This record gives sequence, C-alpha cells and structure tokens, in this order.
Amino acid sequence: MDTPLRLEIIVGSVRPGRFAPVVAEWFLRTARAHTEFDTGVLDLAETGLPTDLTDTEETAAFRARLDAADAFVAVTSEYNHGYPASLKTAFDSAKHEWRAKPIGFVSYGGLAGGVRAVEQLRQVVAEIHMVSIRETVSFHRAKKRFDEHGETEDGAAIDAAERLLTQLAWWAQALRVARASQPYPGSRA
Repeated sequence: MDTPLRLEIIVGSVRPGRFAPVVAEWFLRTARAHTEFDTGVLDLAETGLPTDLTDTEETAAFRARLDAADAFVAVTSEYNHGYPASLKTAFDSAKHEWRAKPIGFVSYGGLAGGVRAVEQLRQVVAEIHMVSIRETVSFHRAKKRFDEHGETEDGAAIDAAERLLTQLAWWAQALRVARASQPYPGSRA
C-alpha cells in the first residue's frame, strides 16, 4: 500500500476545437505536483469507445486502465445544461471497474462553469457505486480564465484543485485499503 495511488484524468469533450485540453493540461500539471499520485490521462477523443457499447479491443483496454486505477478526475464541459455524451459512454462502457473508487470533477463552461454537468454526473457515478468528491474545480467563462500558456490566476479554482486532490488522495487510500481487505459487495456480480 506504499505505492503511489493511480489517478486517471478523464478528458470528457470530444468536439473538434474543444477547450478541454487547456483545462486538462492545467489540472494534470497541478495533480502531478502531488507525489501521492501516479497520474495518467484518458482522453476520450483518443479512446475509441463505441457509442453502441459493444465489446471491442478499445473497450477492453479502457476497462483495464480503469481497473488499475485508484481514483479518477473527470474534466467536463457543459453542453446545453448537461455533460458530454462521450462521458456517459465512458461510464456505461465499464461496470465493476468503477466500483468503490473516488471521482472528482473539474468543469468549465460559460456563466455556469459546468456546474450543472457536474451535478448530473454525481447521479451517474452514485449509480455505479463510486464516491463523488465534494470539492469541485469550476471555471466560469473558461476561455477568459487561462492565458496563452494555459495558466490561470483564478485563485478560487487553484484553491479548489488543491482541496479536491487532498480529499481525493484520502478517499483513494481508504478505499484501496478497503478493497484489498474485503471485496466490495457485488463487485463482480
């Protein structure tokens, strides 16, 4: 249990010209400063998950990455008061691999900053037996919050990211120990 916690950052938007890489790269740099994590990125634009949820080699590889992870952060935009369909496909493409693992959210958008998408996602992750981290990073009017180098001076977001990562590490460690000592009920049912 002394090995770093495996954190996968899931980049949810797959639209051409998306702003997601700017937000995701900033959060990735922030997360990598936390040595308790070994951090990777699952960019759904590059994952190739079929929308009809059929089992493919891509789906199997995706599930293997999820299974090896201890924690997740979803970087999500807000489209029409909701989250991207690609995120729903990702959550529906696996089942047991998500269970008894924590997830945090980094959202971005216009005036609402993606918070409506996050609130909907909390319902989805509860259904698949995940623990949703209370702290959320939210970028309102996101394109105005980052400079040309992908950095932000948004103090509320910087503070929220630190709190999110601290809480995520606590939950990830606690749930890793719990999963190792006793399988999660129904984890392979």
